[in-house]
Amino acid sequence: MWQNSFSGSSRREDVHLVAFQPFAMYQLGGGTYLRSTPIWTYNLENDGYSVPLGLGIWQVINRNKVVYNFFIEPQFSMASRDPSHPDWQIYMGLNLQFSH
Repeated sequence: MWQNSFSGSSRREDVHLVAFQPFAMYQLGGGTYLRSTPIWTYNLENDGYSVPLGLGIWQVINRNKVVYNFFIEPQFSMASRDPSHPDWQIYMGLNLQFSH
């Protein structure tokens, strides 16, 4: 995938990064899920790449008209050819949905 600017500026540098995000989720019940959502990247300019794999857990809780979605997913690099990519990382987050 190449990104193209539509801002009208011709002074922007070209982007040469391909990103692919496979994902899998499995519901355990009671608002608990297993998940794997790594982002694989490939740099077309320097032939660098990173292929992490992860397995995490998330919990969905509905309280007082707010849905809380917490998750934590450790990810380990299965293949990498770029010293700037980490060997492991922890991907975590919180998503809030408000109803009225």
